[in-house]
Amino acid sequence: MSRIRGRDTGPEVTVRSVLHRVGYRFRLQAAELPGRPDIVLPKYRTVVFVHGCFWHRHKDCRFAYRPKSRVEFWQKKFDENIGRDAQARRRLRKLGWRVVVVWECQTVSRERLSIRLERVLSRKH
Repeated sequence: MSRIRGRDTGPEVTVRSVLHRVGYRFRLQAAELPGRPDIVLPKYRTVVFVHGCFWHRHKDCRFAYRPKSRVEFWQKKFDENIGRDAQARRRLRKLGWRVVVVWECQTVSRERLSIRLERVLSRKH
């Protein structure tokens, strides 16, 4: 687990590349915001979390498999991640931020990701 990165992951770099290519400017890893969002678009008062399907338990995703060994350990870890994510989203919304979650499996198609992000960011807050 020591090789698992907390930032600059493949999916995160893909999302940043797509956002930059379509003209959005952003900040990274805003430590002052709850949950330390991966991407912050201050102009749009929007934060983006790029979640790994396995670690954050993307529902019905093939990447969110359950390990067969140490089941209790993994279940506790997954439950804590899900709870922490939900709390961060609630706190951010309470502060007036729009929260967007991009799942790892959604970064496979850059074109579809670009369409989704532009649609979400073009909506009024």
